[in-house]
Amino acid sequence: MAVGEHIWPVMHPIAGLTLGTASAGVKYAGRTDIVVMAIAEGAAVSGVFTQNAFCAAPVIVGRNHLSAGDIRYFLINSGNANACTGERGLADAESCCQAVATLGDIEARQVVPFSTGVIGEYLPVPKIVNALPAAMSSLSVNGWDAAAKAIMTTDTRPKGASVQFEHDGEVISVTGIAKGAGMIRPNMATMLAYIATDAVVAQPLLDDMVKRAADQSFNRISIDGDTSTNDSCLLVATGQAGLPMLSDPAGELYDKLMAAVTDVHRQLALGIVRDGEGASKCISVAVTQGGNKEECLKVAYAIAHSPLVKTALFASDPNWGRIICAVGYAGVRALDTQKVNVYLDDVCIVRAGQRAQEYTEEQGQAVVDQAEFSVRVELGRGHSSDEVWTTDLSHDYVTINAEYRS
Repeated sequence: MAVGEHIWPVMHPIAGLTLGTASAGVKYAGRTDIVVMAIAEGAAVSGVFTQNAFCAAPVIVGRNHLSAGDIRYFLINSGNANACTGERGLADAESCCQAVATLGDIEARQVVPFSTGVIGEYLPVPKIVNALPAAMSSLSVNGWDAAAKAIMTTDTRPKGASVQFEHDGEVISVTGIAKGAGMIRPNMATMLAYIATDAVVAQPLLDDMVKRAADQSFNRISIDGDTSTNDSCLLVATGQAGLPMLSDPAGELYDKLMAAVTDVHRQLALGIVRDGEGASKCISVAVTQGGNKEECLKVAYAIAHSPLVKTALFASDPNWGRIICAVGYAGVRALDTQKVNVYLDDVCIVRAGQRAQEYTEEQGQAVVDQAEFSVRVELGRGHSSDEVWTTDLSHDYVTINAEYRS
């Protein structure tokens, strides 16, 4: 029961990056579950990863390989997270990298592995290795759609986004895919995301760009408050566009590229929220007039994570008392409740810390009956603001996660 109509976008090819898929039967027979991404020599690759202390084997291996630079391939499998698998898990991830390296005539350190699925089970390495030739033979610049489907687990639909802009007569493309529907509270950011551009970007600047973009997208969403063991977000600049190398975080080209990269990240992040496990609503939680961004996020996440708020929203119940309660326990120091205002879309439900005199239940009901709407809180403390996106909490969420391993 995903939110909103799903329309697969036009996915602009990225020169210097090809994608191939195959069926290895990692968890289910007959479905594509392996993705190989081949990256042109000389491309810059940056990433941000989960901060869960129990980070999966592919995250550990991937970080090490990424730090060495000169990455030529990504290898992704769905159906098995290869998390909490100890030394064997690390060896399995390395074995898969070596298998790709052998086929691609490169070194194993030039392959970054990714896994998503059930935690605590060993990776079926022989199945993956046997499927690699088929994945490699299907490499194509138009493989985004197939790759987006192959990385899904509990997702009900693939997630993709692509934008273009022009600079000095050259068209620059930014295209990406992601997976994720549950165990979502990225903190970097079960979610995987891969975004690529044909722009020429210096490595230090790309490192900064992926952190900025992730912070304004994947680090601003929450479905259930859980940070996975495997969350990874990768940004590739293939350098195939006919423009000079971008190395300075200033100027017209940087502004255009940063806006495009952030736009794709944000579209993918919202796609994850709209496809939240059992979700029937997508809610923006915006907090304004804060003393600083930290306290704005404290309030936003208190609302976004509250089971009482989320279940009320699932019932389309404008129970504003649950929202104001979450604001109160968010941990904002010396909060003056008489300066707090709360809105559902443009309907003021709380003014000066109490029910707005003009508010009617019918007004609130009209808002929460929608599939997408906003909760906005004015703290009356300053000029900072921030926003997160979340879902309701439904019967289906419990069912999906109760039956996840079956």
